[in-house]
Amino acid sequence: MDPIKIIEKYYSPGSRLYETLIVHSSKVRDKALECICRRGLEVDRDFVAEAAMLHDIGIFRCDAPDIYCTGDLPYICHGVEGRKILDAEGLPRHALVCERHTGSGLSTEDIERQNLPLPRRDMLPLSLEEKLICYADKFFSKSGDIREEKSLDRVLRSMERHGADTLSRFLLLHRLFG
Repeated sequence: MDPIKIIEKYYSPGSRLYETLIVHSSKVRDKALECICRRGLEVDRDFVAEAAMLHDIGIFRCDAPDIYCTGDLPYICHGVEGRKILDAEGLPRHALVCERHTGSGLSTEDIERQNLPLPRRDMLPLSLEEKLICYADKFFSKSGDIREEKSLDRVLRSMERHGADTLSRFLLLHRLFG
């Protein structure tokens, strides 16, 4: 499976959005693979590389002009939209990574408490591969300097702004992969 071919079904090569997605996804992939090597993790490396490249495939359906997305949906929906896309592509395992990577994962309680425009279900990373991609994703932005890795302090401040549960889940991921 070639994730670039799948991306190119939905994104125009050479566009700013395509370049943003490819750079971001490549950085997340590389960080995840680095964590595998550093920690000696026994995971499906090929799946991690593929799913990391595809984890944000749903962003084009969202309204986020600062990262060249001109869709109609709130940005928080990009994971659920990515799941729909990859389910339709026959990639259900990759699809779950899309849905479960937002923040440090989202519980049903998070969704209800924040009244998020998402299905009322847990969207927490479960497999080691899902957790790894969720973790690696937090270190790279799709706006600003998209090639720069965020410091751990910056990531922690960001997670803290989303609540104690989000920060706690991220700290568990950091213990596994940091």
